[in-house]
Amino acid sequence: MDFSPFDESLLATCSGDETVKLWRLRDPESAQPSEAELTLHPGHGKLELVLFHPTSSGLLAVGATNSPLVWDTSRQDAPLAVLEQHSDQLQSLSWKPDGSLLASSCKDKMLRVFDPRAQLTPIQSTKGLQNSKDSRILWAKDDLLLTTGFDMMRGREVRLWDSRKLSSSVSSATVIPLFDDDTGLLILAGMVGLIFIPVFLFVKLFMNIDDWVADRLSHCLTDAPTRGVCAVPKLDLDVMSCEVVRVLQLTDSHIVPISYQVPRKNSGHEFHADLYPDTVGATPAMSAGEWWQVAVPPRPAHPLPPRASPLDSSPAPVPARVPRPYRVCLVHTDSFFFVCFVFHVLPNGDTVGTVICPGPSTKFRHIQGTVMHRDTHITNIRGLNLTTPGECDGFCANSKHVAVPLATSGGQIGVFERSKPGRQPDTNVPTFQNSVNVADLCWDPFDPHRLAVAGDDAKIRLWQVPEGGLVETLTEPDLILQGHTEKIYSIKFHPLASGLLVSSSYDLTVRLWNLDSGDQVKLLTGHEDQVFAMAWSPDGKLLATVCKDGKVRIYEPRKSATPVQEGPGPGGHRGARIVWVCEGKYLLVSGFNVQSERGLYLFSADSLSSGAVGNINVDVSPSILIPFYDPDTSVVILTGKGDTRVHIYEIVPESPYFVECSSFNTPEPHKGLAFLAKTECNVQDVEIAVALMLTKTTVEPVSFKVPRVKKEFFQDDVYPDTTICWEPALTAAAWLSGSNGEHKKMSLKPKDMIPVSEAPKEVPVKKYMPSSYYLEEKTDEQKKDELLSAMVAKLGNLDDPLPQEAFEGVDEDEWVCRQLEC
Repeated sequence: MDFSPFDESLLATCSGDETVKLWRLRDPESAQPSEAELTLHPGHGKLELVLFHPTSSGLLAVGATNSPLVWDTSRQDAPLAVLEQHSDQLQSLSWKPDGSLLASSCKDKMLRVFDPRAQLTPIQSTKGLQNSKDSRILWAKDDLLLTTGFDMMRGREVRLWDSRKLSSSVSSATVIPLFDDDTGLLILAGMVGLIFIPVFLFVKLFMNIDDWVADRLSHCLTDAPTRGVCAVPKLDLDVMSCEVVRVLQLTDSHIVPISYQVPRKNSGHEFHADLYPDTVGATPAMSAGEWWQVAVPPRPAHPLPPRASPLDSSPAPVPARVPRPYRVCLVHTDSFFFVCFVFHVLPNGDTVGTVICPGPSTKFRHIQGTVMHRDTHITNIRGLNLTTPGECDGFCANSKHVAVPLATSGGQIGVFERSKPGRQPDTNVPTFQNSVNVADLCWDPFDPHRLAVAGDDAKIRLWQVPEGGLVETLTEPDLILQGHTEKIYSIKFHPLASGLLVSSSYDLTVRLWNLDSGDQVKLLTGHEDQVFAMAWSPDGKLLATVCKDGKVRIYEPRKSATPVQEGPGPGGHRGARIVWVCEGKYLLVSGFNVQSERGLYLFSADSLSSGAVGNINVDVSPSILIPFYDPDTSVVILTGKGDTRVHIYEIVPESPYFVECSSFNTPEPHKGLAFLAKTECNVQDVEIAVALMLTKTTVEPVSFKVPRVKKEFFQDDVYPDTTICWEPALTAAAWLSGSNGEHKKMSLKPKDMIPVSEAPKEVPVKKYMPSSYYLEEKTDEQKKDELLSAMVAKLGNLDDPLPQEAFEGVDEDEWVCRQLEC
C-alpha cells in the first residue's frame, strides 16, 4: 500500500485478488469507507507492490508477480506500459525522485532500471544481489541506488550503486530503507521474523561519489516485537524543536512514534533554517497523461513554516542560512538500534557523506579458534563426572596440571600432567580421594601444586600435588576448612594476596579463609537466596556476587560484612556468572532473561543501583555461559557445558559495549574451557588466548589467534605489557591488615622480534592490471594469434642451426687410420 504524495487522504492498495484499489479516507471521527473509490484489474496475476509516482498525480507503478506495470488511474481499461517480464518474483520497486526512471529488484538476484516512456526493456541491469531472499531497492540521491538484502552467508547487506553504471556497487554494508532527501538521512530497519534486531540509521550526503566522510553517533538497542516502519511526512515535523525525522514503528498492538532531533541551543524559540531546506510540496507537477508525453519538470518546492513558540505567539525569526555541520540526536521509545553519522555542509553549499560501516570496528572481529595438534591432547580419560553443579566450571587447569572430577565413588579427582600428553592408562589412574562429591575446585594461582576442593559436606579440602606429578592415590588432604553449615557453591582464590580463599554456601553466607592459619577471617552476609557466582576486583579490594534473588552486590570485605552496593541483576533465575572488566570499572554478568534467553549484562561498578548500562541476548540454551575475560585485549570468551559454540565479544566502556567477534565451533559438545596464563600464547602466531577444552574422554588445547599479515613483527597493539599473575603481590596477613598491592608487569616481546609499530614502511609496488584487462578489447582471432605466437616463442626459432652442426669432427685421414687399427 502507498499514500498519494499529493492527497493525504488517498490510499492505494493491492492484494492477492489481482486488483488495485484506491481508497478515499475520511476524518478519524467519521466512519471509513467500506468500498474503494476506484478498482483496477491489471490481469497479470497476484499483485504485491504498488507505488505512487513522485511528481505526477494519478500515476502508479504496480508490481505483479513477474512484471512491473505503469498505470494511469484516469484510464482504467489498460496500463500505460507493461515492462519486460522478470524471470522470477518481483520483490521491490522504486521511482527516481524526479520520476523519470523506475528501478526494481527481483528474486532472480537482478537489479533493473527502466525508462518506461522510452522502452519496455531495462536500460540498465546487473546481477546485484547475492541471495534470493527478500530484498529492497531505493533511490537515495541523484543517480544513486541503494539495495538491501542478504549475502551468500545469509548476513544482512546494504549496497550503494551508481545507476549510470550498475556493473559494480559503490559500497556495501532484510532491512527496510527509508530515505529523507532533504537531510540525507537513511534509516535501515532490519527484521528477523517479527523482532527488530540491530537497526542502523546513518547519514549519506554527497559532494561526488568518490568523496566520503563520516562521524559516528549514538545508538540504542531494544527488543519489542515489530511488524513495520514508515516515515512521517516532512510537513508534520515540529521544526521549532529541530525535529528532522520522525519514524512510526508498528508493533503487535500499537504504533510508536520515534523522533530524531538536532540539539540546538535555542531550539523551541528560533527556526533553524540551515536544517530545513525547501522541501518537496504537495502540488503535482503534471498529470499522468502529461508525464507520458513530456519530460519531467521538478515539483514545486515548499518551505517548512516554523510553528509559533509556546512562549511567544509572534512568528519566529528566520535567521540567515549558514552552512555548517550538524549532528543528529536519537530520541527513541522502542524497538530500534540506530547508528547515526554526522554529515558536513561545505561553504559552497555542497554536502559530503561516507561509505557506511555498520557497527563498531575491532581488531579482534575475525579471531580464529583452532584445536591444536593431536600430539598435545590428553586422551582416554575414563569415568568423567558429567553432572558437576552449575556453579562449577567442570574442571580446572594451570601451567602444570589438569584436575578433572571423576564419576567414581568417593568424589575422586584425576590429576593429569600437561607435560605428559597422550593416551592415559585404562585403570589405576592416581587420584585425590575427596571422600564426598565435588562441588567446585580451583588451583592456587601462586602455587601450581595446590588444589582447593569444595565438597557436599560443607568442607573445603586443600590438596598438594607432589613434585613430578601424582603417582599414587592420596586420601588425606593437607588442610581442611570448616565453618559453613550447608553445601558449598563455589570457591575463589584472591588474585593478589597469597593464602586467601573465599567461599559461598547454601547457608547464604560468604566466608573468607586465611590458608596460612587455616582460620575463617571474614563472614559476609546480605544474600537472600543462592549465590550463583563471585568475582574479585582486579585490585583485590572488592568482591562482587550475583544471587538468585535477582541482585548484584559489591562487598568491601575488610571494612564491612554487608554489601556497599547492590542493584538489579538479570531477570532470569536459572544461573549466572560474574567477572570484572574494563580495568575494574564495570561488571559483566552472564545470565538469563525472563524468557530464558542467555544474555550478557554490563553494570557500572560505581552505580549498581541504576541497573545494566548495556545488555545483549546471545541465544537460547539451558546451560549458563561461563566467561573468561582477557584484561589485555578486553575480549571475553564464553561457552556453556554441553555447547558446541564458543562466543567471543570485545567489551568496550562505551556504547554499544558489546562488539561481536567470530565464534568458534566444535564438532562435538564440550564440557567446558579452562584458560591458561598469557605466557602460554605463541606471539609469533598472534595467539591472544590458549585454553584447554574438556570433552567426554579428552583434554584438547585450543588456540585463539588474530589473523595478521606481518607476523614476522611483534604485534604490540595486541600485546600490551601483561601482569605477572602467578606471583603474589602481598601476603594474606598484609592484605587483612589493610595493605594493598599491585602485580608487576612484563612484556611478551621476544628479543629477536621488532614491534610492528616500528616496522619500516614498505615502498609502494606498482600494480599491474591482470591479463584479462588487456585482452578484453581484442577479437577472438587476435587472441588466437597471440597464443600461437607465445607457444612458438617457447619452442624456439626453427630456422636456427642444430647444435651438432657446429661440431668440427676429425680429418678423413685420421678416420681411415682408426678403422684399420680396429
